[in-house]
Amino acid sequence: MDSARLEAFSDGVFAVAITLLALNLAVPGPGHGSLLHQLAHQWPAYVAYIVSFFVIGVLWVNHHSLFRQVGRVDRGLLYANLCLLLFVVVIPFITSTFADYLQSGGQDARVAAVLYAVVMEAMGLSFTLMFVHVVRAGLLVVPLTPEASRAAIVRFGLGAGVYVVAIAVAFVWPPLVLVIAGLITAYYIVERVPTEHVPTPGGAHGAGPGGEGTGG
Repeated sequence: MDSARLEAFSDGVFAVAITLLALNLAVPGPGHGSLLHQLAHQWPAYVAYIVSFFVIGVLWVNHHSLFRQVGRVDRGLLYANLCLLLFVVVIPFITSTFADYLQSGGQDARVAAVLYAVVMEAMGLSFTLMFVHVVRAGLLVVPLTPEASRAAIVRFGLGAGVYVVAIAVAFVWPPLVLVIAGLITAYYIVERVPTEHVPTPGGAHGAGPGGEGTGG
């Protein structure tokens, strides 16, 4: 079984999720103060949008990078990918919820922050488990050595570990969750798997798959 259908389906889900983020950007409209005041009041929505946009975007890049190196797809990988997409499609909902309740503060803001961090953690963990399955099941075109596999799994799964910290922070200072999510996403912009093991179609060594965990 090749990965073309899996990648096409996944790309569609990523595209819909990242587009839905923009639907949460709005202002009350005339009669609710000046436009500048309304825009300033909606700052949590803009910050949450930017962070979540790059979470999904970097995740998509790393998903593409990983599957560029997958030689075959098994049933386990199909279900692991579905599990990842389960959390990707929920990102627009948790983003808008977090932005709305961050403005009000109090207990609701903390609950919304925890919800955001938990979904990001689940996303990061599911991507990590998918990568582990790809490595352990021998699905890569060029398998990694045991040492390289262990190192790659640690680098790949770091984000899922940091999101646990974000969950704890959400109970204390909700806005900091967005900062942590942004930092984790920045970490995954860089490739997280040794590149010397991965050939390109032309025979040269290409880039290895990056990790996500934005997880998230």
